[in-house]
Amino acid sequence: MRNLLFVIVLCLSANLCAQNDMLAKNYFEQGQFEKAVRIYEKLYQNSPHRLNYLTDLVKTYQQLEEFEKAQAALEAKLSGPRVYPQLYVDLGYNYALQGNDSLAQSTYQRAISSIEEEPNYEYIVARSFEEYSLLEEAATVYERAMELQPDKNYNIQLANIYGEQGKLEAMFLKLMDLIQSNPQYQSRAQRTFSMYITEDPASEANTILRKTLLKASQENPSVFYNQMLSWLFIQQQEFKKALIQEKAIYKRSEGETTRLFDLAYIAKSAEAYEEAREVVDFILDNSVGERTLLQAKQLDLQLDLATVTETDYEAVEEKFQALFATYGNGAETHLLQIDYNHFLAFQTGKIEEAIANLKRTLEANMSPFQEARVKMELADILVFDERFNEALIYYTQIQKRVKNDVLAQEARFKVAKTSYYKGDFEWAQTQLDVLKKSASQLIANDAMQLSLMIRDNSLEDSTQTALKKFARADLLTLQNKNQAAIAAFENILTQHKGEKIEDEALLQQAHLYERIFQYDKAETNYQKIIAEYKEDILADDAYFFLAKLYQGPLNLPEQAKAMYEQLIYDFSDSIYFVEARKRFRLLRGDAL
Repeated sequence: MRNLLFVIVLCLSANLCAQNDMLAKNYFEQGQFEKAVRIYEKLYQNSPHRLNYLTDLVKTYQQLEEFEKAQAALEAKLSGPRVYPQLYVDLGYNYALQGNDSLAQSTYQRAISSIEEEPNYEYIVARSFEEYSLLEEAATVYERAMELQPDKNYNIQLANIYGEQGKLEAMFLKLMDLIQSNPQYQSRAQRTFSMYITEDPASEANTILRKTLLKASQENPSVFYNQMLSWLFIQQQEFKKALIQEKAIYKRSEGETTRLFDLAYIAKSAEAYEEAREVVDFILDNSVGERTLLQAKQLDLQLDLATVTETDYEAVEEKFQALFATYGNGAETHLLQIDYNHFLAFQTGKIEEAIANLKRTLEANMSPFQEARVKMELADILVFDERFNEALIYYTQIQKRVKNDVLAQEARFKVAKTSYYKGDFEWAQTQLDVLKKSASQLIANDAMQLSLMIRDNSLEDSTQTALKKFARADLLTLQNKNQAAIAAFENILTQHKGEKIEDEALLQQAHLYERIFQYDKAETNYQKIIAEYKEDILADDAYFFLAKLYQGPLNLPEQAKAMYEQLIYDFSDSIYFVEARKRFRLLRGDAL
């Protein structure tokens, strides 16, 4: 019983301390330092072992310019039996706040020297320096720690510090050391590289990284430097230069083509079709495996489809049939069959033939994932043909067949989108609410966007008349019936002027105008959103797409720069923020 009472009292005491701590933090954040300091003094008095209470108390004293009290509290703790070398950093900073720089520096040096006696103090001391933006001292601690304990790796911390200091070459070298010592850090290091690297090969950061890699490669020839140079050239969209590096890597990798295919797909996504074709040609000329050759030939056909015109349809058909004659129509060519039937339905208009082909493909003995991909294409074609109920059956089957895969989430989103096209907004919303927590960020974002659009345009209009018209216009857009879709959006803009859906209609119509090269009309739509809906959710979309329009087809770089700048300053939480900043810097000719 006594033990139980002790536990209850202990829990109540801990809970009270936590509440007081939160109250003090709240006072501190509001600038009510006198109230905060009284609570922190009591908390530290009652729990002198809690170092966070001491540091919070010291910061509050400093805000009140009671530096002597802060100094006394720190010195009292430092004179105790336990060693807290990070407190010398706090004490030194307290001297610096009073303008006593020489005493601050000597105190900082005591913190740095502590790791000579006990190297395990290095991280907490370095982090204390970083908290006060004392980067030179933090770097000194990390560097000395790695000398004292060669098994310790603080390259990522040092790289971040060097980056903040503008020491780009030192930062790049540390990141490369990090990757070489532990390849698992490659993606993390490349994310840091990406903060400095732009699409402009002439920028300072790009130039320094290129020279650093070339110099290191000459001093110590390694496939690692080829990989990093390839990565850099890809960021700069210099795919021909990247291919040179990938060829060198290929020769050392005993015929491994994964990286070559990755490069080809990246170039294709960037619409650099000629460069992608060069990569494919190299694979075809140098590979012998049947599976590799099939994948390369399929990618070659995808490049054809990206640029094909109606006059080329016959030649494309012949290529497909030649591949089927060589590799058959079984499960191993299911991806090729998906491409072929997509071509038939969406480009040649042979919808019934495509549907029949895919249903025959499903008769083959396939894995669950192969079957799911074929059914996804079949359902997509059925939606395109407005056979919604049939499509929903296949999407639902996919969800059951590959439950825990991203394909199932994609199928669920397409159930929602198909229900939306049908005008069944309630069921669409039910699916979207689940998908907003999707593991796939892309699907989650798409679900959130469609969900908001349905909800926003259902509140004012219980009959959902405008929303039904919008869904119909969206379907026409999917079907590539551009003029009909433009007219449908125009009807919404005329008949539902002033309603919430107007900015959505303006944005989608603008995209369609760009699709048919009517750039002046697209510009007008974007400008109208900015002028009339500047506070609404699509304002950043309008700024971004108008800036891209000025930067690209309209060739008005100054106007583009102004739009990107406005987006950066007014919409820091926009999904376009990072891309806008990169494009703005490129147009301004920044040297990072």
